[in-house]
Amino acid sequence: MSEEQRDQSAPAEQPPAGPQPEPIRFFGTTWVEHDNGYALRRAAVAAGSLAAAVIGAYLLRLAYEGLEIGNVGPFLSISVIVLFAIASSIAFAKTWESFGRRPAPSSDEAALKGLKAIGFIGSLLAYFLRSLTEAPGEKLHRAEYERAAAEYTRRRTARTGNPAARRRPKRKK
Repeated sequence: MSEEQRDQSAPAEQPPAGPQPEPIRFFGTTWVEHDNGYALRRAAVAAGSLAAAVIGAYLLRLAYEGLEIGNVGPFLSISVIVLFAIASSIAFAKTWESFGRRPAPSSDEAALKGLKAIGFIGSLLAYFLRSLTEAPGEKLHRAEYERAAAEYTRRRTARTGNPAARRRPKRKK
C-alpha cells in the first residue's frame, strides 16, 4: 500500500463539535481555562507594554530636546507636546474601548490608525492597565464564546430523536 493510499484510508480527524474560542494575541486560547502559563503571559504582556511605553516616552523626550537644540521656538515646541498628549489620550480611549466591544464595520477605526500610531504611548498604557486584570479583550471574547456555546447547546438539545419516527396522535372519528 502506498503512502497516498494510507493517507486516504486513514480516518480524517473530526473538528471538535461546537463553537471554538477565538485566540487572543499573545495568549492564544489559554484565556478560556487560564492554563498553560496564562498568568506568566499576562505578567510578560504587562511588563512588555509598560517597558515599551517608557522607551517610547524617552524617545519622545529625545525628540523634544532635539527641537530645543534646533531652537525652533516655543510655539512649535508646545504644539508638539500638545499634539502627542491629545493623540495619546485619544489612542488610550479608543484602545480601551476596543477591549469591550467590537468596532462597527463602518466605523472610523481605519481613519484613526494614524492617530493611534502617533499616540502609541496611550495605546501601550491601555494595554498595560488591562493586562493587570485580564488578557486584553478577554471579557469580550469570553462573552461571545459563552453566548455561542449556550446557543449551540440550546440548538443541540432542542432536537431529540427523529421527527419522522414520532407517533401521530390518533384522530377521533
